[in-house]
Amino acid sequence: MRLLGGLGEIEGLARFGYAARGVVYLIVGWLALVAAYAHGTPADTKGALLEVLDAPFGNLLLAVVGMGLLGYAAWRVVQAVFDVDRHGTGAKGIAIRGGLLVAGIVHAALAVFAFDLLRGQAAANSGEAAARDWTVWLLSKPFGQILVAAVGVIILGAAAAHVFKAYKAGFRRYICCGDAVMRYVDPIGRIGLTAKGLVFAMVGIFFLTAAWQADSSESGGLLKVLQTLQNSPFGPWLLGAAAVGLFAFGLYSLIEAVYRRIDPPDAMKALRAA
Repeated sequence: MRLLGGLGEIEGLARFGYAARGVVYLIVGWLALVAAYAHGTPADTKGALLEVLDAPFGNLLLAVVGMGLLGYAAWRVVQAVFDVDRHGTGAKGIAIRGGLLVAGIVHAALAVFAFDLLRGQAAANSGEAAARDWTVWLLSKPFGQILVAAVGVIILGAAAAHVFKAYKAGFRRYICCGDAVMRYVDPIGRIGLTAKGLVFAMVGIFFLTAAWQADSSESGGLLKVLQTLQNSPFGPWLLGAAAVGLFAFGLYSLIEAVYRRIDPPDAMKALRAA
């Protein structure tokens, strides 16, 4: 409990986490842009961590990014459990907090992958294998197709939330900066959140297709989205647009690392009580 024993520690975890997430998506966006115009291969978030490992001082850099991702996961869990941003306990609030909890779990898994890479115990594969494995597992359960379809619907809901947040600029109320800085934050946030929302939408469609056809190979994640765009008509343009959007999301995450409003008094009370 001592790690989270003060506001400074919680705020440090959150800002460190946003920065780590930003680095990962900057790499994903850059690799996708290179793939679009140099006929290379795009990468997902796990592929981005592999790029970090291959860089000069890669072990040190990957350790830092892994710790940051773990901090981000912890912050998302704190947000979800203690309702730091006061989303409430209504249907909408519970849905948002549930999404935050899922984000925490996803980024914790990504942090574990980073640490496994450092120990030489991680397979150099993408998140596609994990998506297929989960789909196989769900399909093997009673009402498996319904469960896979439910995952697709949840992902589509998250996608819609990202696009709506971009359209309404709802992120602005969480950013504490002056008007001069907000002039740049606003378009970056809108582009980044829209791009991530559209990517989520395609992932959701993949899971719905897997449910409809009872075929785990139809599911997929970020890498499958990028490869699908690359292999489609006007592929370089579509993949390039996605790359710019994901790069913008990385920049937006770095902006959050600096300017995000982090004021968790309710969380502090709950942690002290615990």
